[in-house]
Amino acid sequence: MSVRTGRRGGVPLAAVGLVAVLVAGGCGAGGGERDSNSAQAPAGGAAADRGQAAPGEAGASPPDLRVDQRSIIYTGTMQVQVDDVERAAREAIAAVTEAGGFVGGDQRRSESADARAELELRVPAAKFTAVVDELAKLGRQQRREVHTQDVTEEVVDLDARIISQRARVESARKLLDRATSTGELVNLENELGRREADLASLEAKKRRLADLTALSTITVTFVGKDASTEEEQTEIGFLVGLRGGWEVFVASVTVLLTVLGALLPWLVAFGVPVALLIRVLRRRRRRTPPAGPTPPLGPPAGQPVGPTAPLPVPATRSAP
Repeated sequence: MSVRTGRRGGVPLAAVGLVAVLVAGGCGAGGGERDSNSAQAPAGGAAADRGQAAPGEAGASPPDLRVDQRSIIYTGTMQVQVDDVERAAREAIAAVTEAGGFVGGDQRRSESADARAELELRVPAAKFTAVVDELAKLGRQQRREVHTQDVTEEVVDLDARIISQRARVESARKLLDRATSTGELVNLENELGRREADLASLEAKKRRLADLTALSTITVTFVGKDASTEEEQTEIGFLVGLRGGWEVFVASVTVLLTVLGALLPWLVAFGVPVALLIRVLRRRRRRTPPAGPTPPLGPPAGQPVGPTAPLPVPATRSAP
């Protein structure tokens, strides 16, 4: 009876202990879940910060940038006909300077009949369109070409490569500090130099792209009012060919006459004396008898001197 009673009293105690264990386990699981969630939130936030601070890292998805956040290179060329080329060039430079840009190149030809000025202007990308429109108002616009190049992916890739290359440089420096032998020291110095050179090259490309995206390039040409405004058109036909052939013929004759005029003084200076010398030599040859054997003055040897002997008459042949 005492054993049976002890067993009956131990069952409720075991049940109570099991319930306490389950409750404790549930509380621990809930706390662990809350702790894991609270730990994951900062980690996710840090990852988001890293994604914003250094987009394009290895293994990260490409950033979803808006149009106003993309890296775009603007280049434009235009030609404007004006009454006064010098004044138009001064006004264009003033407009670019006011917009925060500068003049990258300036070529001018000040001729009254065909005055011309070609300016290479660098302006902030945000004011590119406004400056182009303002330049077109300085005269009569004849031509305008605007080109854009989106280099956003290239910029993102360069950022990621620069971050990775900087980490490689730092690791090489740490290994260099722990070098123990001369050979290891030399090898690590060479490796560090190569890594630093690669990093400098990547940073130079980054600065170049930053300059092209921050400052757009406008090449504007101002021409005078006497300059031709019509573009040349391709013409075909008999008359066109005849006119072209005549122009080529006239040009060829002009070239030949020019060459002849250049050679004429030399022909007079050297050709005339040479011609006279040749003529004198020919006359001397005509006067001088040809050299040969002298004919005999007397009769041939064995022939008697006296009257000429009659020539022998051939005998006539008698008939049979």
